[in-house]
Amino acid sequence: MRLELRGITKRFGTFTANDAIDLVVEPGQVHALLGENGAGKSTLMNVLFGLYDADEGEVLLDGEPADFEGPGDAMAAGIGMVHQHFMLVPPFTVAENVMLGHEEVRGPAKLLDLDAARAKVKEISERFNFAVDPDAVVEDLPVGAQQRVEIIKALSRDAEVLILDEPTAVLTPQETDELLAIVKDLSKAGTSVVLITHKLREVQAVADTITVIRRGKVVGQAEPTASQEELASLMVGRDVSMTVDKDAAKPGAVMLSVRDLSVVDELGIPRLKHVSFNVKAGEILAIAGVQGNGQTELTEALLGSQPVTSGDALLDGEFITGKPIKDVLMAGLGFVPEDRTEDGLVASMTIANNLILDLHDQPPYASGMALKPSVIDEEAAKHVEQFDIRTTSTEATAGSLSGGNQQKVVLARELSRPLKLLIASNPTRGLDVGSIEFVHKRIIEERDNGTAVLIVSSELDEVVALADRIAVMYHGEIVGIVPPDTDRDTLGLMMAGAKQEEAA
Repeated sequence: MRLELRGITKRFGTFTANDAIDLVVEPGQVHALLGENGAGKSTLMNVLFGLYDADEGEVLLDGEPADFEGPGDAMAAGIGMVHQHFMLVPPFTVAENVMLGHEEVRGPAKLLDLDAARAKVKEISERFNFAVDPDAVVEDLPVGAQQRVEIIKALSRDAEVLILDEPTAVLTPQETDELLAIVKDLSKAGTSVVLITHKLREVQAVADTITVIRRGKVVGQAEPTASQEELASLMVGRDVSMTVDKDAAKPGAVMLSVRDLSVVDELGIPRLKHVSFNVKAGEILAIAGVQGNGQTELTEALLGSQPVTSGDALLDGEFITGKPIKDVLMAGLGFVPEDRTEDGLVASMTIANNLILDLHDQPPYASGMALKPSVIDEEAAKHVEQFDIRTTSTEATAGSLSGGNQQKVVLARELSRPLKLLIASNPTRGLDVGSIEFVHKRIIEERDNGTAVLIVSSELDEVVALADRIAVMYHGEIVGIVPPDTDRDTLGLMMAGAKQEEAA
């Protein structure tokens, strides 16, 4: 089936998410839709899938106009979509999930025909070598297998065009490779695949053609033979370095010592299990792992926002576990949270005030109970210039800034006071390539100034680029600590639970 989008425009109030976008996907083609987070890729595909109504433009299938009132119409027309956040019912089996919403019945009593669903799962699984058991309970499956279930769901409804929205966000390197192989097999079998992503490596590995979207507009098309630098330049509109320039680390004394740290959540589920490691002054320890394996609990336990069940942590020889967050920050810990909008900023407050959130009662910003607005404004102006925060005024609200500039505000606040330890969780999530380049440079500078740095990232490329050592987490445990030149296959096996010696 040939898919064509003509002049698709989608607005949300005064904001134009898609601006007169044209796109053609040929039968059996892997068409990568490349762009930064917020560029408008997912919005465009949600229009195609019937989740949004376009304000202007039309969709054509094999040259005929198609008007979808909802996802049901899109699926009936042969379009399937695997969303970034899976649409599965965890306690159901694979077969039950696949038939959900398209139930087949048999006999006078109209009983659910689970045998037919099982047979369909088995047939598709064998055809594409998915290795999925129809009777497996979804919540017991690894993430990569759950994603294959989503693809089986779409194919079971005769999808001729399959949309994959950021499909590798929660996969290990091995699971990513398996998915890309599946995409190629689908293409060979005649299924068209639209791959929504911001990951250049994957685009080059699997795409037949690439359309680049920036700020809601198509800014160019490219072949997969294009270099990462060329693709990145299209994405952000300027030349961008794709490598992190850094000298060898010069580690000093141990600055952070974590000893036998355990966390059990309110339901009694262990989230951290006897975690121990050290971070030295002047080095970056990066924690790799699929999201949800205890990384959040670890960083919050170190900050003091997550109660610790057992074990302790010392910063420069002083205990920080059990202390108030304010005391931990004043002891020299800088914290960049994984969710800047929820935990890093107060969106309704000015940029100037966000820059002093953890120092508002300290000189030179305050004298006793009174703030010093002129000093606050003067220092804010310096930070805005130093960190290249794009704003018309320091009195603008933090919520009015783009994601990249919001992250710069958080970094400016945390890096503008003397630190012994910087903890940064997914520091470049949602940022464009240019902002990523800036953030990486600042983190390296902080390391070179003698600060101990603990990075948590679900992006393996970022981990490898920044780390002086890599600790891999799986199910709340550190399965090994390895050098940054460890091959991706070994890291992937460790991210899937193999101990260091087993993975090697």
